[in-house]
Amino acid sequence: MSGTRPSLSPTELAELADWIKAEGRALGFQQLGIADTALADDAAFLRRWLAAGRHGEMAWMARHAALRADPAALVPETVRVISARMDYLPPRAADAAAVLADGRLGYVSRYALGRDYHKLMRKRLARLAKAIAGRIGPFGHRVFVDSAPVLEKALAQKAGLGWIGKHTNLIAREAGSWFFLGEIFVDLPLPVDTPASDHCGRCRRCLDVCPTQAITGPRQLDARRCISYLTIELRGPIPEALRPLIGNRIYGCDDCQLVCPWNRFAQPTACDDFAPRHGLDAPALVELFAWDEATFLDRMAGSAIRRIGFECWLRNIAVALGNAPTSPAVVAALQARREHPSPLVREHVAWALARHGIG
Repeated sequence: MSGTRPSLSPTELAELADWIKAEGRALGFQQLGIADTALADDAAFLRRWLAAGRHGEMAWMARHAALRADPAALVPETVRVISARMDYLPPRAADAAAVLADGRLGYVSRYALGRDYHKLMRKRLARLAKAIAGRIGPFGHRVFVDSAPVLEKALAQKAGLGWIGKHTNLIAREAGSWFFLGEIFVDLPLPVDTPASDHCGRCRRCLDVCPTQAITGPRQLDARRCISYLTIELRGPIPEALRPLIGNRIYGCDDCQLVCPWNRFAQPTACDDFAPRHGLDAPALVELFAWDEATFLDRMAGSAIRRIGFECWLRNIAVALGNAPTSPAVVAALQARREHPSPLVREHVAWALARHGIG
């Protein structure tokens, strides 16, 4: 963290906090809040979750657990975190339920239909930090958007942006859960906002709908069973027992959000960058499976999907084709990849063909 902390009175800090929130909304964020850095309870929960091995192969989560628990250890002199929310639900995407119901199509998590949010949000948060410096002078700060070990949902809840729902996503009463989060760590002792209270009540729709039963209890997620983990984070073979349960989900899963009653309040994004590209809101599986690597890299440029790589992309689609209704086109698409150079792809293609009665 760089900069010299300005000396501001409590009144000036309160005025600055209000100004930051207004300036953030002008930059395209839907809500901003301010939290302190006390995360003892959340850190203890994280340690228990890691000790149970529920993070699967995401070793980086355990490696940086101490930094997640203490923002000031990650960025020295941090005393407050400005948390920002940006809605991403695209207004013109194909109906999610209809895509999930059609086994010939592939389902891509709504957050990944458009451009990658990381750079977009980071640039806007950096502009906000620059604006703050322009108002008060140099101050210590760092901007993060999924780019460091940060307990972003816990900080967002402390900042009043929403509560962590039973599906472990953050929920805002007025906006549901279709949004991204980003943070600015600052050395300014700004007044903090009131943490959000829980409003899930007795509802358990997210637990009941999870295709793989990855939500083992309220706010208890076993990532090893989560379709988002299996299709995005896992780099090896998808466990065979879970493949039929994945259905046609080829990148991520939104089922728990789709059934959440609070998402009736979600507002479509006004950000064109999150609009669907290349027909990914309702793509034909057979067509996607025919892409070569150059096509994948070209069409996924600027997309969050690109980081999983072509091999895992084919792995995921092969599973979806194995779950698709049997047809000559599906069988032909799979047979065309039967001798693929990648053992990972070949294994999943063979499994998919077996699902269609072809050994």
